[in-house]
Amino acid sequence: MNMTTFDFGNGSVPAHKHPNGGGWVADTATVADTAYVGPDAKVFDNARVYGNAHIYGDAWVYGDAQVYGNARVYGKAQVSGNAEVFGNAWVSGKAQVFGDGDARVYGYAWVYGKAQVSGKAKVYDNAEVFGNAEVSGDAQVYGKAKVYDNAEVFGNADVFGNADVFGNACVSGKAQVSGNAQVYGEVEEDMFIEMNGKRYKLVEVED
Repeated sequence: MNMTTFDFGNGSVPAHKHPNGGGWVADTATVADTAYVGPDAKVFDNARVYGNAHIYGDAWVYGDAQVYGNARVYGKAQVSGNAEVFGNAWVSGKAQVFGDGDARVYGYAWVYGKAQVSGKAKVYDNAEVFGNAEVSGDAQVYGKAKVYDNAEVFGNADVFGNADVFGNACVSGKAQVSGNAQVYGEVEEDMFIEMNGKRYKLVEVED
């Protein structure tokens, strides 16, 4: 009996086409019959996809990643490492959720464009991370917050409520951005926060 194999990029390994969608799944990976893997999508290594999750387009799920619930991973998005995408979350475009931490995208969150979520970062509720934005470390983005453009949120920072972080802004340390706040501007120059219709310049203060 001939063994079916497929090359996911590091040489051919035993694999099969998932009955629900026809995408390639390595025999080391686990995909439930209820989950959908589209014809051009790939699930390999020790990844797990279950529930009503959909992986389609040219998306990849690999490493020890898990995608479950009603989550959607599509376009050229990649979920890898120990990352988890679940609930009703979407990861699309060329976005990546990855790392050796416990990166999580869940609730109704959406990560798209070329955005990256890594480390132990969490993006959840109705939050959006897009453009070239990066959320990493132990940072959390939640509520209806948006992080986009070239913005970075890392460390133990929280961005939540209806806050927007964009431009070339960085939010780090134990900073919290919430309410209707807007943080933007050139990091090397001035950074501003806008709250309740008023614009404030942020300045660094010594401890």
